[in-house]
Amino acid sequence: MTEAGGDGPDTAPDTQPRGTELPQRLALSYSAISDVGRVRKDNQDSGYAGAWVLAVCDGVGGAARGDIASSTAISALRMLDAAPPNTSDSLLDRVGRSLHEAHEQIGRVVDADATLNGTSTTATVALFDGHRVGIGHVGDSRAYLFRSGEISQLTTDHTLVQTLIDEGRITEAEARTHPHRNLILKALDGVHEAEPDLFVLELVPGDRLLLCSDGASGVLDDGRLADILSTGSPDFAAVELVRASLEAGSSDNVTCLVADVLTEADAAADPHVAELEPLLVGAAAELKRRLPRGLFRGHRSGDTGELEPIEAELADIPGIPEGIGWVIPTDPVYDPESLRYAPQAPPRFRALRMLMGLVVVAGLVWAGLAATWVYVQQQYYVGEEDGVVVIYRGLDASLPGFPLSEVVVRSDISLDELSEFDMETVTDGIPADSLADAQRTVEGLDRVAVSTPDQPGGTTDQPTDQPTATPSPTASGSGG
Repeated sequence: MTEAGGDGPDTAPDTQPRGTELPQRLALSYSAISDVGRVRKDNQDSGYAGAWVLAVCDGVGGAARGDIASSTAISALRMLDAAPPNTSDSLLDRVGRSLHEAHEQIGRVVDADATLNGTSTTATVALFDGHRVGIGHVGDSRAYLFRSGEISQLTTDHTLVQTLIDEGRITEAEARTHPHRNLILKALDGVHEAEPDLFVLELVPGDRLLLCSDGASGVLDDGRLADILSTGSPDFAAVELVRASLEAGSSDNVTCLVADVLTEADAAADPHVAELEPLLVGAAAELKRRLPRGLFRGHRSGDTGELEPIEAELADIPGIPEGIGWVIPTDPVYDPESLRYAPQAPPRFRALRMLMGLVVVAGLVWAGLAATWVYVQQQYYVGEEDGVVVIYRGLDASLPGFPLSEVVVRSDISLDELSEFDMETVTDGIPADSLADAQRTVEGLDRVAVSTPDQPGGTTDQPTDQPTATPSPTASGSGG
């Protein structure tokens, strides 16, 4: 297996020397399919396949609707699907402008709806001119070339793990299971202008192109991809790639575009190619494209099945080093798709931050309790305790096991000396603005107290050296 990027041996400059005869014209026979997968409830991938352009976008955003970002980008990229114009514009000029327009359109959509702030999408596009394809790439969707039995990865992922691979810190195999394999460093978001990778690839008859989202490339290695691409028509290969990705455990949406490179004569002789129409799949499709069941029956159970989504438990994602310039969404959704842009803080200070957070919370709680206590101590009301009129400090309420008031003044007025109305009023509690206000209330009750035969003059069994109407402080007591 070989891997090639923009500077690889399979690329060609975007110019044709003067006086050089162009090779025979070529044509594309293509297919595209997108599947929501077995875990997710909605499809945030979008794809487009036409006679002149192939494009796949993988939306990111969680609650910020990555499906809108991907479908918006595809709506711009599909405008490239036309015969090469008679202008001096090169393939890469057209691809670059189209990616910029997709970026601008996403920005306009977000400006019109603030709830979409944070949405973004990857984009991988291949523009065909009859001899070559100009490829533009942002993010971690991929483009592959299958030629003469060998597969080459044409694009380079804009991801954290790819930088670790480039630095020799992890291997390709380790990257597939790395906890941060989905963190991407570039995307189209309408805010941060992403410089795409742009390069040209010279095509030859018999080539097969694959554009796919990371739902496929993240679980299928080069050997498995080559095995599938080596057999069947583009329709069969696209369906089989999706089915194999789901069977391999992909937890993401899966989108695959497959295109065969034919000579113009072979394409004209093939009625299937002549009947091809542009294909719009995934979130960008108005209606889901359904392939007939059994169309590919008999080889590896090739039907994708369109399995219903199932619930999946999502484990905590550990933190990653700071200093990486990816885009962070505004809406934190506990979902791997949104976590692609939501790196967490480094773990080495997590315990200290948690401790500091607990201290801050404890301080706020203490301050709240202190303020409540001060307020309670400034409240008074007149009530009764053991059949005697008393003055309480606190609130005329209680909590189980936690009294909210205490007796501060005990009078010598018995409830029996009061009228039935005053007795009920005192029993219910008479609020007061201050201690002096409460004392005036008690004095008023003393003046209207009713004398009884056993207690002439409204006196009680209190010591004679205490005036009848003068409230006296008590050392303890509770009420409420």
